[in-house]
Amino acid sequence: MKNIKKPMDVEVKLIHPEENEYVRIGCHEIDERVEEITGFVKSRQGNLEGILNGEVFSIPIVDIYYAESVDEKTFLYLKDETYESRKRLYELEEVLEPHHFVRISKSLVVNLMKIDSIKPFVNARFLCKLKNGEEIIISRKYVKDLKNKLRGEDR
Repeated sequence: MKNIKKPMDVEVKLIHPEENEYVRIGCHEIDERVEEITGFVKSRQGNLEGILNGEVFSIPIVDIYYAESVDEKTFLYLKDETYESRKRLYELEEVLEPHHFVRISKSLVVNLMKIDSIKPFVNARFLCKLKNGEEIIISRKYVKDLKNKLRGEDR
């Protein structure tokens, strides 16, 4: 006998304006329906164009860990992949800032939602460990801006 899928229930809950909005999915398995829903939600949060092996991809902003400028090229770093961007870092910073990104060095903008921990490092800099295990350096010039952003304050 074939396993017939029942329709999913949908529940919407109003939350306080200061809380982060979220989508929660309860499922028996991650199947096409669940992947389609998560893909739709991510696509509504914005995408950037990224290039990998000459192919152009649409990358959900929420999947980006950080953007970095190296040798006049700009790269988007995801959990396991790195894409090149046609945009300059300052252009990416403008696009990404409303999505919880902040500049932490002259050449790097990081997604605050992907930070696992931050600890002091040498020369008044900080070491930032990301959720994918990667570590990046926060320049001392940008520490104050980062602290303000983490507190929810504007510059």
